[in-house]
Amino acid sequence: MRSSHAVMERADVVVIGAGPTGLMLAGELRLGGADVIVLERLTEPTGQSRGLGFTARTMEVFDQRGILKGFGPGLETSPQGHFGGLLFDYSVLEDAHFGVRGVPQCRTEEVLEEWAGALGADVRRGWELTGLADRGDRAEVTARTQDGERRLCAAYVVGCDGGQSTVRAAAGFSFPGTEARREMYLADVVGCSIRPRHLGERLPGGMVMAAPLGEGVDRVIVCPDGTPASDRSRPPRFTDVAAAWLAITGEDISGGSAHWVSSFTDATRQITEYRRGRVLLAGDAAHIHLPAGGQGLSTGVQDAANLGWKLAATVQERAPEGLLDTYHDERHRVGARLLMNTRTQGTLYIGGPETDSLRALFGELIAYTDVRRHLAGAVSGLDIRYDVGGGEHPLLGRRLPPRRLRTAAGSVTTASLLHSAQGVLLDLGDDAGARATAAGWKDRVIAVSCALADADADLGGSRALLVRPDGHIVWAAEDGTPLEDALHRWFGAPSAL
Repeated sequence: MRSSHAVMERADVVVIGAGPTGLMLAGELRLGGADVIVLERLTEPTGQSRGLGFTARTMEVFDQRGILKGFGPGLETSPQGHFGGLLFDYSVLEDAHFGVRGVPQCRTEEVLEEWAGALGADVRRGWELTGLADRGDRAEVTARTQDGERRLCAAYVVGCDGGQSTVRAAAGFSFPGTEARREMYLADVVGCSIRPRHLGERLPGGMVMAAPLGEGVDRVIVCPDGTPASDRSRPPRFTDVAAAWLAITGEDISGGSAHWVSSFTDATRQITEYRRGRVLLAGDAAHIHLPAGGQGLSTGVQDAANLGWKLAATVQERAPEGLLDTYHDERHRVGARLLMNTRTQGTLYIGGPETDSLRALFGELIAYTDVRRHLAGAVSGLDIRYDVGGGEHPLLGRRLPPRRLRTAAGSVTTASLLHSAQGVLLDLGDDAGARATAAGWKDRVIAVSCALADADADLGGSRALLVRPDGHIVWAAEDGTPLEDALHRWFGAPSAL
């Protein structure tokens, strides 16, 4: 007999997975006016935290939605970062740092769930995806719950369900790349008296890292040389970590214990298309890689920020032609670069003696300022520039830099103007013509007359800029491209008068 709950429930978008990517996407969709249901297999958060912070670009993304305040005062950032274990100062780039440190992933998820929930996202835990069908004009989802089978219908389904994505497999996405060559362990251990090895220590049997987390807890990573990836027929255990640690370091930590243990590999893969019909993927569902530099969480959050406003506009039937396709065009390139830099960092970090010469060469190259700028931009995400058309203005396609502005109402930040996830026309030169043109899109674009509060600050010398809801600049007055064309391209037709 079919469950009485088998009646199909409807939503604009169903998101699978309540990690940072899925929760960020849910909030973005709600800001855009879309109804969203988030399904999460786990009945409650695990409390495990592979990530311990986020990149400078992700900090900006959180700031533009007013999310940063949820983390409380005193977020720790540092200009000191690394590439493959080679230390250097990320402030070689303007407004740059290595990222926020010391924030467990579980805390990031907590902040994002509270934010998305306050916006009206419906997060349902204990709902496990068991079926997915693209019907052409809609997508249908089947889930197993404690109350029996449930069915949902949506305009779109987005898989944010991690590296072993059920959505990716069910929708038939192609996921090419390189197989895992080794398995590594990550654990938070207690009672082990481990000396810190913050950037890792290479020994004849492999590489180990250790960092104190406080209250007697140490985060350890163990990367044995020449160990093929297992079939993962059982979850990793502390005994596996202790055995690998002993083999590499000669230190016996078996008398301790672990709060939790997980494993990861150096497998590197990326889907060939970020959208197949009514199904899209984001975060680790779209790309897996060695977790070098803590970029995975941040890239997933940025995938969500790019997709959310576009998908919301699409389901609201106010998106211009082809807007949703720009999600793949823009984020696939970013994902490919992510895989390139994490592969390289993996070689530097965990390669055997055969890579000693490569590490030595990188050590020489990193002494050059241009090299440091390039690597800092790649890892932080601050070098991302989308192809948005238009002319040659240096800020086109880039994120709106963090600046303080003076308006008639008082002082504001560029980030605060984006809290509502609308487009913004920044009028820095009293351009009445630009404001009049943008008036046709006043339900989607806020026109702000302002001036830079800091005399030494700069916004590319522009007198007017058009900014998308995700913070990327798509028009500059100096390029001569008609503002009306950019408004049509990114925000659709003007409202009827």
